[in-house]
Amino acid sequence: MRVRTKEESAPGPASPPEAVQRPPAEVRYAGELAALRADDRDPRPPGWELSLRAARRFVIGDASAGISRKFVGNPSLVDRALVTLATSRGLMLVGEPGTAKSLLSELIAAAVSGVSTLTVQGGAATTEDQIKYGWNYALLVAEGPSTRSLVPAPMLRGMAEGRIVRFEEITRCPLEVQDSLLSLLSERVVAIPELSGSDGMVFARQGFNVIATANTRDRGVNEMSAALKRRFNFETVFPIPDLDTELALVEAEVTTLLERSGVEPPPDRDVLEVLVGTFRELRGGAGAKDGAEGRPSAVMSTAEAVSVAHAVGVRGWFLRGEPGTAADVVACLAGTAAKDSPEDLTRLRRYLEQQVPRHRSPAWQALYDARHLLAD
Repeated sequence: MRVRTKEESAPGPASPPEAVQRPPAEVRYAGELAALRADDRDPRPPGWELSLRAARRFVIGDASAGISRKFVGNPSLVDRALVTLATSRGLMLVGEPGTAKSLLSELIAAAVSGVSTLTVQGGAATTEDQIKYGWNYALLVAEGPSTRSLVPAPMLRGMAEGRIVRFEEITRCPLEVQDSLLSLLSERVVAIPELSGSDGMVFARQGFNVIATANTRDRGVNEMSAALKRRFNFETVFPIPDLDTELALVEAEVTTLLERSGVEPPPDRDVLEVLVGTFRELRGGAGAKDGAEGRPSAVMSTAEAVSVAHAVGVRGWFLRGEPGTAADVVACLAGTAAKDSPEDLTRLRRYLEQQVPRHRSPAWQALYDARHLLAD
């Protein structure tokens, strides 16, 4: 089977970032990647687009060079992740939902390979042909097995082109699907028994590797086979530890989302502070003797806070022509905090009644005054 070069497989002219809802990292930050490649004089691992130092700067930012900070987390985590990929071991990112595991994998793939879209989304319905390869059945019936009828999936493309493949939520996949990666990560080859000769074997080119993510709230997270675990280095992505950092991140992300949604006014800083503070206190089980007792079973992550803040801004602008208010926060919270269990709605009501009055600022008082909207 003929292997395409990176130049042949490079993406063509991309749609303008403003024309799509969520451009991939290599499109959103194309200017930064080009500048880093042009100035990169450090040694690069075989098949990499950037050196480790340049890839690190792309992910965690470099204000002196005009490179924005994209991942809010421990820089040493990024260092370890890049070193793991350079040693050709797979990288497994684990952590609570909403801790930016997928974002980190996307940024690293864009820095290392220049492409972050070779992605397998794990789930109960994921099959092996969605990982390796499938067939164009019309051509298969007409011509038989051939390279023309072969439909490469992300893993085959990643190996043939020497790129990073992202496997999202791998532990949601059935065990037999997970274990289809064993030979790929060990032998670095995909066998295609339907094809004869050299076409029946696709060997991984330099630059190929796998970044997988796993959600610690999924029951299947501990069901990976020991053999598959041995082929990955595990790194845990923790929640953002301090309020100021989380607030700055939410504000930056929501501002971008609101602009894309056609919302003119920027988010209200006081409202964002109340929203982020609410999420942090609910995560910690505020007001309960046992923290777990007061903590909603729903995920109160930074990513969910961004989603709610986005909804608050959209609600305020398109319904009343103004930035969202604390009342909008209450109206939008129910869909996040009570999606898993009716008891979560009770916990949220208790929090609004008992804990919010402890805060003295006008924005928190407005949140308390709007608590009745939770029942509407």
